[in-house]
Amino acid sequence: MNELATKYNPADVEEKWYAYWLKNGLFKSKPDGREPYTVVIPPPNVTGILHMGHMLNNTIQDILVRRARMEGKNACWVPGTDHASIATEAKVVNKLAAQGIKKSDLSREEFLKYAWEWKEEHGGIILKQLQKLGASCDWDRTAFTMDEIRSESVLKVFVDLYNKGLIYRGVRMVNWDPKALTALSDEEVIYKDEHSKLYYLRYFIEDEDKYIIVATTRPETILGDTAVCVNPNDPRYSFLKGKKVIIPLVNRVVPIIMDDYVDIEFGTGCLKVTPAHDVNDYMLGEKYNLPSIDIFNDNGTISEAGGLYVGMDRFDVRKQIAKDLQEAGLLEKVEDYDNKVGYSERTNVVIEPKLSMQWFVKMDKLAAPALDAVMKDEIKFHPDKFKNIYRHWMENIKDWCISRQLWWGHRIPAYYLPQGGFVVAATPEEALKLAREKSGKADLQMSDLRQDEDCLDTWFSSWLWPISLFDGINNPGNEEINYYYPTTDLVTAPDIIFFWV
Repeated sequence: MNELATKYNPADVEEKWYAYWLKNGLFKSKPDGREPYTVVIPPPNVTGILHMGHMLNNTIQDILVRRARMEGKNACWVPGTDHASIATEAKVVNKLAAQGIKKSDLSREEFLKYAWEWKEEHGGIILKQLQKLGASCDWDRTAFTMDEIRSESVLKVFVDLYNKGLIYRGVRMVNWDPKALTALSDEEVIYKDEHSKLYYLRYFIEDEDKYIIVATTRPETILGDTAVCVNPNDPRYSFLKGKKVIIPLVNRVVPIIMDDYVDIEFGTGCLKVTPAHDVNDYMLGEKYNLPSIDIFNDNGTISEAGGLYVGMDRFDVRKQIAKDLQEAGLLEKVEDYDNKVGYSERTNVVIEPKLSMQWFVKMDKLAAPALDAVMKDEIKFHPDKFKNIYRHWMENIKDWCISRQLWWGHRIPAYYLPQGGFVVAATPEEALKLAREKSGKADLQMSDLRQDEDCLDTWFSSWLWPISLFDGINNPGNEEINYYYPTTDLVTAPDIIFFWV
């Protein structure tokens, strides 16, 4: 066929040439004397199929990689997929539910068997789509965030950071997903504008026939109130110093605290303080040694500690408590109110701020060199306006909650001793050795230890991706990590700045 067809027919061209490229190993890369050009695919989740953003992203990467080859560079484009803890577990749970099987009826091992089956069935779809797209990846290097090398890398880094004091366990305020029943990081919360209601409640002053008005969008949380706060410079409330008020319906007597955190101009100038269910209230609680009352069960229903409406869903309680407050003469008024409400990125349910025992990474020391590299232009953003977004985020970064109450993912390598306390180790054998040393009991057995039930946040493996792909954590001096790392270009969406850029 010497004539050029008048119309392009993909079927005549794409499969033929892609097969030829693969057969002749034209996308393969090995370290040699040429200048390396390395790109790693931000690993898409195994939960489904590529969307238009992935298509655009990978096309741009392919153009950069092909250009590098034409320039004589040793181009290495590494593909892979992410296990996506929350999203994948939700898919598996839904599939099992359709079969009449509840996750709660399964052991961890039984559930993981179903999860791996789901991954094997669906996990390769994305890679096949990339091949259909014509992506010139080195397919022999395909990796998965939970394969053996990557899993070993994750555990090794966790232990290393823990031993350096950069990972710790403690009770802190987290974003709680009542549907997935797990904590989330700040970056996994999507804020949406909502038309809400603002409820003005009457808090009577103890032993007086007077009351103050407190406004809230979440009247159900009065069940966990342990104080009311006013600004000491607010002349309207100077008479409240040293007094106490009675929580509406609950009849709990709580102190009036005075702190300039309260904005005199906002609302009524009186702030209800619920330390267990609001980040700012939690800080006030710490400052004034207030008790924290956790009024929610993990699924968003009212707990026994709430005292009233026990077992009812939080949003049903909101409707009911408004009626009850009205009937008791404790509801001043209700107004329409527009505010931002946090939703889980994965399950699209309203997040509940909640005190919870979790694992965290201290971010200040880790953020400093990452910020420094960008500010010195050793790493450049395109467009460069994102440099300031990155800078602002890194300068205000908080400790990262890395534990997830899930079974699909890298299980946290912490092992609890019978007499209390725990050890952290990359393998059960090492954990047993440390446990015997810590307890002074040489006859301690593995069956005496209990491994932490939680898994690590998916991003804990993703942040190691450019290094773990070349086995640079398990074998830091190997030829490939020295040759291909650091990578040359990263193509990703702006919102991923806050995850693993």
